[in-house]
Amino acid sequence: MQIYLDYSATTPTRKEAIAVMQTVLTQHWGNPSSLHEWGQRAATVVEEARVQVAGLINAASPESIVFTSGGTEANNLAIMGVARLYAVPQHIIISSVEHSAISETVKLLETWGWEVTRLSVDVKGKVNPLDLKAALRHNTALVSIIYGQSEVGTVQAIAELGKIVRSSGALFHTDAVQAAGRLPIDVQQLPVDLLSLSSHKIYGPQGAGALYVRPGVEMMPLLGGGGQEMGLRSGTQAVPIIAGFGVAAELAAEELATETPRLIELRDRAFAQLVEIPGLIPTGDDCDRLPHHISMCLEYANGEKLSGKTLVRQLNLAGIGISAGAACHSGKLSPSPILLAMGYSEKAALGGIRITLGRDTTEADIDWTVMVLKQVLQRLTPDLSLVKR
Repeated sequence: MQIYLDYSATTPTRKEAIAVMQTVLTQHWGNPSSLHEWGQRAATVVEEARVQVAGLINAASPESIVFTSGGTEANNLAIMGVARLYAVPQHIIISSVEHSAISETVKLLETWGWEVTRLSVDVKGKVNPLDLKAALRHNTALVSIIYGQSEVGTVQAIAELGKIVRSSGALFHTDAVQAAGRLPIDVQQLPVDLLSLSSHKIYGPQGAGALYVRPGVEMMPLLGGGGQEMGLRSGTQAVPIIAGFGVAAELAAEELATETPRLIELRDRAFAQLVEIPGLIPTGDDCDRLPHHISMCLEYANGEKLSGKTLVRQLNLAGIGISAGAACHSGKLSPSPILLAMGYSEKAALGGIRITLGRDTTEADIDWTVMVLKQVLQRLTPDLSLVKR
């Protein structure tokens, strides 16, 4: 028996996306920049996908969708595309719980002389809107706050934060890679200027993503070349992958009303059982949370014999796929920077695990996983059964 519960890492490509990719590979393989019939057939495929992706977030203009190689490139284009507009370094604000595609990119800006404010979060991973308001300066060029945190599942108050940023005149970007296709997003109502998406988080193929750029927002491209993607992302488009992304986005939008409540019910079922296991404590916000996301912390992690990665390995032996928050560099286990930012101790931050659900997840999968996890913990830490919660 095998159970995959790491849908925040990647999702299996759905059959409808694979089917359209096969059609494009065999029938519409032209270069979309070419003017002849073969090229124009390929260009039509790209533009159809652009409409489909725009529909997922209710973008009024399909031309506001810029295709990239994935969420990481979309995030980099958002940050660096704005930063490169300025000859003199300015000020940027991010949260302390951003994905590394944001946090590492901003570190590079610091070496160029940019000033960076990293907003602290509470124990649930939430940014305080008042902290954002206080951090804004006259030279704040951009604010980037993650929509749904990939490790602990917390969903930020993007509408409220966006209003604060918009009133200051700065641009507002959100990394919505984990939220899109799982939560309704309407960029016509949401005060965001830039928003990042990824294909393989919504059952599309790996290798495609998109950056929504609100009409009128100026940016500089990262790549020089032929000026594809409205001049913001040069390079011949990966037509089959983009086509698969488009189909996945359209189907995600259609299924949102039924799939999201189903995931929430499964998520809550898992939490109700997991909180009864001694030594495991829930992390993230219990209310403002991604619908498919469960995260826990091993209270007695020590990093040597017991950590989140230990549990990942043990469950993998049982045929269950989950993930851990702590990172391993050069053989040395490092505590999760996200949990540290939320106020957890270094030991506890070594013990984070993430269980994320998807289209194929069932109640039986949840119940079996909880049972196995409980048995693993009892075997590894038999004394924990005596700990009072």
